[in-house]
Amino acid sequence: MKRLAPRVLLAAALMGLSVFLLKGDVWTFWTWWILAFLMGMLAMPVTGILFAGFEDKGWMFSKVLAIAVAGFLTWFLVAVKLIPFTAVTCIVVCLVCAAVCILLYRSQQKKGIDCLPEGKAELIFWEEILFFAVFLMWTYLAGFRPQAYGTEKFMDYGFMEAMMRSTTLPAKDLWYSEGTINYYYGGQYFAVFLTKITGSRVELTYNLMRTFVAAFAFVFPFSLIHQMAVDKLGKDLTGKKRCVPALSGILAGISVSIAGNMHYVVYCKIIPWIQTLQGKKPDSYWFPDATRYIGYNPDVPDKTIHEFPCYSFVLGDLHAHVVNVMFVLFLTGLLYAWMKSVREKEAVVERNHGVNFWRRQLLMPHILLAAVLIGMFRFTNYWDFIIYFVVAGGTILFANIIRFQGKIKKVLAVTIAQAVEIIVVSYLVILPFTLKFDTMFQGVGIAQYHSMIHQLLILWGLPAVLTVLLIICILWEKLRGGQNRGLYRLMKAIDLPDLFAIIMGLCAIGLVLIPEFVYVRDIYENGNARANTMFKLTYQAYILFGMTMGYGIFRMLVTARQKVFKIFSVVGLVLLCWTFGYFGNSINAWFGNVLDPSGYKGLDATSFLENDFAEDASAIRWMKENIKDSPVILEANGDSYTDYERVSAMTGLPTVLGWYVHEWLWRNDTADLNEKSADIEKIYTSTDQSEVEELLKKYNVEYIFVGSTEREKYADTLNEEVLNSCGTVVFRDEEYGTYIIKVNK
Repeated sequence: MKRLAPRVLLAAALMGLSVFLLKGDVWTFWTWWILAFLMGMLAMPVTGILFAGFEDKGWMFSKVLAIAVAGFLTWFLVAVKLIPFTAVTCIVVCLVCAAVCILLYRSQQKKGIDCLPEGKAELIFWEEILFFAVFLMWTYLAGFRPQAYGTEKFMDYGFMEAMMRSTTLPAKDLWYSEGTINYYYGGQYFAVFLTKITGSRVELTYNLMRTFVAAFAFVFPFSLIHQMAVDKLGKDLTGKKRCVPALSGILAGISVSIAGNMHYVVYCKIIPWIQTLQGKKPDSYWFPDATRYIGYNPDVPDKTIHEFPCYSFVLGDLHAHVVNVMFVLFLTGLLYAWMKSVREKEAVVERNHGVNFWRRQLLMPHILLAAVLIGMFRFTNYWDFIIYFVVAGGTILFANIIRFQGKIKKVLAVTIAQAVEIIVVSYLVILPFTLKFDTMFQGVGIAQYHSMIHQLLILWGLPAVLTVLLIICILWEKLRGGQNRGLYRLMKAIDLPDLFAIIMGLCAIGLVLIPEFVYVRDIYENGNARANTMFKLTYQAYILFGMTMGYGIFRMLVTARQKVFKIFSVVGLVLLCWTFGYFGNSINAWFGNVLDPSGYKGLDATSFLENDFAEDASAIRWMKENIKDSPVILEANGDSYTDYERVSAMTGLPTVLGWYVHEWLWRNDTADLNEKSADIEKIYTSTDQSEVEELLKKYNVEYIFVGSTEREKYADTLNEEVLNSCGTVVFRDEEYGTYIIKVNK
């Protein structure tokens, strides 16, 4: 009881702090946290088997497993038109999944199978505390700048609103009314799925989803690296070493979700310090510069992007690659759990290649689930489908070399069979998406430009050097004295966590190097050829590097026999901790004084309307509240990243044509887009009523919006008399003159 009291007080203090900080938003926040807790707990009969080798039986991973399975199953059934996409059906699917888990648990009890982490209540308590605290921190910060306005937030928020209105998937494209969404909408889909089962509002859950993901981006690396450190230390986990797993886990969590890169250290700290010593005025630092460096400083015709999770969480876009962070981290943990399960069994080289042998190799639950997840990535973030197929393939290859004692033919046969299995399963489970999706892939090009060496070193030198040092340290220990010669003997001698850290580190290095040689061609090829390729590959490299450093630094500090490795790991730790300052710098620049709770504005993503679109705010809210389903509306169209399409974005109602560059990327048909743009202009400006009516009928327009953007774009050519003759005004803002016309049928 004495040990329990401080924990209860800590939990109560965090709950009270959430009430104080989040005010009225705390109910939605609690709903999502409780939902994750319950779904995770119910999924433990499955998670406990998959993560049986973990001290906590995969307690934290269970939350995302439940969300992924229930959410993806719902999507699949909706996509093949077996059920409608409604809150009721989402809840029913969740309840069915819960019932299956309960039946599985009862069956496990009868067989004496333990799927719950008994005796590890303290570890689970601290994991839950970390999850709640990080979730609360990011949610509180989001409330200082909640608006879904700027960068690509219109698209992210609009996707959510469009799916909230739709009972089918994919939903209508809010910026191309004649088609459905032709992009990777899976990330926003899962946000809508959670919104529907919690009965929440998109205005709040747009922000809550990104802070939810940010919390997992901390606790998953913590849980995985904590377990790897425990596995490494084993019987040596005594005395002061008992704190090593927690410290390495926390370092990994911070490195993945909160740290910046060395660009911040060099350009925000070192160079300004040198300039001050020289008597010069130090350069100011703008935190996005750390993601727009190669091609920008110096300015060369090869603009690239190299973002990372902390920047994403601060900026607030709910992109595909952001939401997918929690799924790729789950997959990484699953792969380690699989390696651990097969490594702990005796490797048996069977002579029989019959049905039973291949059944065991192809029906491994870890690999089957990994295949489904990798397939799911095709609609959450396609780049991760490619990246993590390779990561999974590398993990399987390394594990099979050990399992089959280096027998090359058997290793290759099983690895190829399992790789084919992953490809086939991943393609089958995602068919409802791919059959309706027109790919944007235009081939692979040879890189004509290359990053400057000093730029690569600034961005990736620290994690790459630490990864190489870790590999050298491990090889030095295993090969000294001429022992463990040969690939199989060497890999068998390497401890499992060391081997997995090597896999993550090598994959990360490869992801950084690929854009230096090739890139995927797209519409941005002129001037930004490598941008998208570098962006998506190095984003995952950053995540893998973060976990590798979290493990490697403490592994070398605690267990390395050569002092040189300890010295370099201390230097690496100092530099890595220095990058944590990026978090404070970006928070201060983007959110302002977050230490003053009175600056908290709430989580409503549409709260900016009254300030930034005062003329249109009332009309937009009227449409959102009064127009059901997804009838086509008309508003002035414009370029991407502008104020155009504020109506469709905030309501989810499809308009004839939206952000031009985005639709160009998604459709790759500029002739069609230009025709639609010209037709929209004719509707708003033509003096020929019959022509206007014909065009309205052509695009099945039911509502016409006339507000600030329409008057600004068309000015004196706006023919309001003709527009009014085409229907009935159903809303008018007497103060600003904005109105909505319901078109006559």
